[in-house]
Amino acid sequence: MGLRERKKTETRAALAAAALRLALEKGVDNVRVDEIAEAANVSPRTYNNYFPSREHAIVAGITASRALQVAAELRSRPADEPLADSIIAAFAEQYREPPSQAQALITSTPSLREAYLDSVTSMEPPIAEVIAERLGKSELGASVLAAAVSAAARLAVRRWVDVRPSGLVVVPAGSLEDHLREAIGHLAPALR
Repeated sequence: MGLRERKKTETRAALAAAALRLALEKGVDNVRVDEIAEAANVSPRTYNNYFPSREHAIVAGITASRALQVAAELRSRPADEPLADSIIAAFAEQYREPPSQAQALITSTPSLREAYLDSVTSMEPPIAEVIAERLGKSELGASVLAAAVSAAARLAVRRWVDVRPSGLVVVPAGSLEDHLREAIGHLAPALR
């Protein structure tokens, strides 16, 4: 990665971290784009080059690093392990802790849930790379499977974290790994 790309990555990460921190401190509805930009030491115009809304920036505070962590965990799994099992383990590793305050904020705020659904696609390219490497799939085939894996993981998390109308987050019985195993199990034949 060249200097320019590294600077862009750092700026995006700084904006996402500032947005998430401010949302947790002040509440989503009380955060303004100019505050996020100021906290990240950039102009509002620069902010607009990175995120279409404050919701997308807030959500990126969680999802940006998660995509890289899932891919790194996938790559560290044994090559002879079935890919579906590797994917389940890689995603489960990211959710070993109880839902964080940030995850609760996302799941309890409709505008953030919508932005989260948009941002989940950021997890797909690194997963597609691993699928292509492990299965020898074409770029399109690997991208399709990565999108399916991403959707299955999102649905498993949604089942694991139950948001009540009061905003209370309840983690139902069973582990996230159980929910991931069930959801990704539907994809297992395609991941062989």
